[in-house]
Amino acid sequence: MELQLLEVYIPNDKLEHFQKEIENFSILSQWRARISEQEQVFKLLIEKQHAEGVLNFLETEASYDTKTRALLYNISTYIPHIEEEEEEPSQEEKQAEITRASRHELYNVVNSSSHLTVNFKWMLVLSAIVATTGIVKDSAAVVIGAMVIAPLIGPFTSLAFSALLGDYKLMRRSVSTALFGIVVPLAIAAVFGFVFEIPLDSEEFLARTNVEMMDIILALAAGAAGALSFAKRVSEALVGVMVSVALLPPTIVLGMLVGAGEWQTILTPFLLLLVNVHAILLSAIIVFWLTGIKPVNWQEIQAANTSRKMALFFVAMVIIILGVVIYFISF
Repeated sequence: MELQLLEVYIPNDKLEHFQKEIENFSILSQWRARISEQEQVFKLLIEKQHAEGVLNFLETEASYDTKTRALLYNISTYIPHIEEEEEEPSQEEKQAEITRASRHELYNVVNSSSHLTVNFKWMLVLSAIVATTGIVKDSAAVVIGAMVIAPLIGPFTSLAFSALLGDYKLMRRSVSTALFGIVVPLAIAAVFGFVFEIPLDSEEFLARTNVEMMDIILALAAGAAGALSFAKRVSEALVGVMVSVALLPPTIVLGMLVGAGEWQTILTPFLLLLVNVHAILLSAIIVFWLTGIKPVNWQEIQAANTSRKMALFFVAMVIIILGVVIYFISF
C-alpha cells in the first residue's frame, strides 16, 4: 500500500464545508490543528490512488478561494502498520488497474522536465559526445553508456503530457526543449563528420542507416514505457535508456552524414529519426490518456479534448505516411 500525506490549509469560514466534503473520500486517518485565528490545517493520510480525487476537489475549491492551499508528501513508512483490506474491487478499479500518481504531482514532474536547465544542457552535450565516439569506435557498450546519461525522455514525455491536457504554454516550452535536445547532438555529430571520416566499417553506424517497420514498433514501446514510468513515478533511468536508443543514435548518424556532406545517404537516418520521434509521442499520449489523466475545470476539459484529438490525428497521420515511405524503400 502506497501512502501519501495531504496537508490542507483551510480558512475558518470554509471548515464546515470542507469537513462535510472530505467524508466522501477514502481517508485513512486525519489530524486537525489551529495555526492562526483565521486558518486551520488538516493532515490527511490517504492511499496514493485516492489522492487525485481529493486534489481535484481542492483545485476546484481553490479557484474560488485562493486562501485554500494544499501540500502533498510521499510517505515512506507509517506506524502503526495499516493492513490492506481485502475487498472486491469496483468496476472503475477493474478498468484502471494501473496505479499512478495524481495528475497534480505528474504535472510538477513534467513541468520541471520541460525546462532547459544547465544540467540538461551539459548532460545532453556529454551524452552526444559519448554516443558519437561510441559509434565511431563501433562500441555498443559506449553507445549504451551515452543512452544512460542522455536526458531526452523528459521533454518528449512532457510534450505528450501537455498535448493531452491542452496546456499550450507547457507544450511550447516542451517543443523548444525537445528541439534543443535534437539540434545539439546533430551539431556535435556534424562537427565529428566534418573532421573525421565516416565510419563505414562500424556496425553501430550502419545499423542506423537502415530503417524498417520494426523500428516503429520499437519507438512505440519506448514511448509507452517512458510515459508509464512517469505515471507510476518509478525510476526513469532505465526507461530513459530505451527512449534515448530510439532518438540519440539516429540523430548522431544523421549529423555525421550532414557534416561529411553525404547528402545522398541522409534520407534513411532522417526517416528513422522522424518515425521514432512521432511514435514515442503517439504511444505516450495514448498511455497518459488510458491512465485517466484529464483536467477538471470545464474550460480546461474543452481545450484538452481539442488538443488531444488534434495531437493524436497529426502524429498518427505522420507515422502512417512515414510507414508507407519506409515500406516502399524496403522493397
